[in-house]
Amino acid sequence: MVYHDRLELDATLENIPRFRAFVEDACARGGTSADDCFAIKLAVDEVCTNIIEHGYGPDHHGAISLIVDVAEGEIRVAVVDTGRPFAPEEAPVPDVEAPWQDRPIGGLGWHLIRKTVDDIRYQTDGAENRLTLVKKFDEASGTGNEQERDDGRDD
Repeated sequence: MVYHDRLELDATLENIPRFRAFVEDACARGGTSADDCFAIKLAVDEVCTNIIEHGYGPDHHGAISLIVDVAEGEIRVAVVDTGRPFAPEEAPVPDVEAPWQDRPIGGLGWHLIRKTVDDIRYQTDGAENRLTLVKKFDEASGTGNEQERDDGRDD
């Protein structure tokens, strides 16, 4: 199945649910599993929040565009903004083995993004930033990387 769509909204925290709903709709139209859809929505949520809080910050306003493509067993979400550039490879890697009491508050966003998607591509020309998140799924079954669950019931 091939699906393409685009959404542009003001970069505000109030629009995060609309970004998530847009991605969820693309997942449904593209045949991704619930698990894969959750993963890509979580990554998009984190990226958009980072753009709003750090890329634009409280004193600058702008938009975020999501460009979704579903084809050939993967969903790609390009997140485009005109905020301050940020290279994902420069995001610090948190110490997830440290006791929770010793960890700073925050700092897990990029860790979650890296763990939930299969590929991250970043481009900037200084004026526009484009971060593309890629999540692969099993196109034939529409179940993606979803694991079979046993809820213990005898149906």
